Amino acid sequence: MNWIESLLAQVSQVTPPTTAPTTQRAPGWYQFIVNFGPLLLLGVLFYFLMFGNKRKQEKQRQDMLSQLSKGTEVVTIGGQIGKVVEARPDRVLLKVDESSNTKIWFLRSAIHRVLDDEKDKAESK
Repeated sequence: MNWIESLLAQVSQVTPPTTAPTTQRAPGWYQFIVNFGPLLLLGVLFYFLMFGNKRKQEKQRQDMLSQLSKGTEVVTIGGQIGKVVEARPDRVLLKVDESSNTKIWFLRSAIHRVLDDEKDKAESK
């Protein structure tokens, strides 16, 4: 126990410095960036991961709808399969039944996908 008493005596003899070190405060915007910068970076990254892919898919869909032409086989959002007979800027005339020659007008936005592209991809594999 003698060594503990000598250690405590040495610690009590140490005098604190008479002048406190001066510190300057950083500007408010700097502290904001240091504190919230990583959180902001995560937020931006999250935004691009969530919405970047959706924008890309929407652009591909708009390209597909703009390239509809006569003879293209498509599927509607309702599941009907037909061939494009006439394509107008706002709507598309589809032939849905060959035997009865049934044709139905659909809005362009009601076209889900083009079947010809999928057949070409399957044949090329």
